[in-house]
Amino acid sequence: MHKMKTLLLTAGLLVSSASMAATTSQASSASTEANRQLVVNFYNQFFNQHNVDEAAKVVAEDYRQHNPQVPDGKKPFVSYFTDYFKHHPQSRAKIIRSAVDGDLVWLHIHSTENAKDRGEAIVDIFRVRDGKIVEHWDVIQEVPKTAANDNTMF
Repeated sequence: MHKMKTLLLTAGLLVSSASMAATTSQASSASTEANRQLVVNFYNQFFNQHNVDEAAKVVAEDYRQHNPQVPDGKKPFVSYFTDYFKHHPQSRAKIIRSAVDGDLVWLHIHSTENAKDRGEAIVDIFRVRDGKIVEHWDVIQEVPKTAANDNTMF
């Protein structure tokens, strides 16, 4: 009888643990998707609509930047791109694909200055914490006129 109670208690704990793990996994999945949506919405509003001030509401005040041409902090970041968009009003950044892993969101971008520009292939990586973009890295490569293969960069 004692073995049966122990077995039932153990089975109950296993089922409870599995249920909690599934709930945690679902919550984690919802959180990562929320991070991806936050970044995608920010990116489109900021880099395509050039609605800098509204988009920047999701950027943390102590925003950390790893692109060596752009300063740290929300205000300097906004100022940098406000000036950039004044001089490049036709610039656009098409999101080709996105991926997320917890608090990191990756965007594969085709960025152009105007309709005639071949542009750049960019991978932007953002860290999200508590509903705010807190950190950014990027890797940028010009789209060449010719390539050694028939593949595109996108």
